Amino acid sequence: MQPIYEYVISALLLTGGLFTLVGAIGLVRLPDFFTRLHAPTKATTLGVGAIMLGSVAYFSARAPGVNVAEILITVFLFLTAPVSANILAKAAMHLGVDRTPETRGKPWDQ
Repeated sequence: MQPIYEYVISALLLTGGLFTLVGAIGLVRLPDFFTRLHAPTKATTLGVGAIMLGSVAYFSARAPGVNVAEILITVFLFLTAPVSANILAKAAMHLGVDRTPETRGKPWDQ
């Protein structure tokens, strides 16, 4: 494998790990359900996406061709994470889940 591929793969894995770590920290540290929902759906989706792209790059550099299954998993992740977060947020709004007083805006009270 050529060194340029190793640098690209390493950068993707480190970036993915960093985003995933930030998403996990946000999940633990943020104060209410709605802000906790935001951290993993945004940061962790980018993190897992970068790790998957690093995996695609690694296996493409080792053998000819691209592994289509990994690309489909990445596309599936990017399509389903925002939809599931939206459904969770709507369910929480309908159930009346409490927010912290610092949360601005009340779109469902209009």
